Amino acid sequence: MPNITVELLRGRTIDQRREFVEAVTQEAVAILGARRQDVRIVFTEIGGDDVANGGVLAIDDSSRAEVLARHSQS
Repeated sequence: MPNITVELLRGRTIDQRREFVEAVTQEAVAILGARRQDVRIVFTEIGGDDVANGGVLAIDDSSRAEVLARHSQS
């Protein structure tokens, strides 16, 4: 049984999640030979103050401002 954990920024819509899990499930079945009903996907939401890259919190990284704004990050 594939157990897939996905970390993503808060604010993704339910429709985005539905589309994502459908695509990932299809690929797990095709590539891994898993049964569709055995593919488990768990989302963990993170905020811009929960993650840093290169020593800079995402909320302080101007290169991430557009993504954070799009997903209602503070």
